[in-house]
Amino acid sequence: MSDKQAAKERTEMLKRLREQHQAAVEQTQALLKEQQAIRKQIRQAMAGGPKTLPEVAQASGLPTDQLLWHITAMKKYDLVVEIGKFGENYQYQLAEEIAR
Repeated sequence: MSDKQAAKERTEMLKRLREQHQAAVEQTQALLKEQQAIRKQIRQAMAGGPKTLPEVAQASGLPTDQLLWHITAMKKYDLVVEIGKFGENYQYQLAEEIAR
């Protein structure tokens, strides 16, 4: 098989794979877009200083279980920092606000 034939077969195979998995790709892209919108809400709610989870939930309108999942992910990627406790709740702050 020539290099030209192999390249053509590879191109066709990739085209078929994209067609077969198009629904999964679209679903993943939609989920990512939704998560980015939620994280934007969280960042807006957390602007201006440290906040507890209930404070962020109230400001963002998000349920606390969903919020906790996103805050945990944002902590993992150093977007949010846990800075201590306020009463029984931990306080979180945007890492970019600490860096200023």
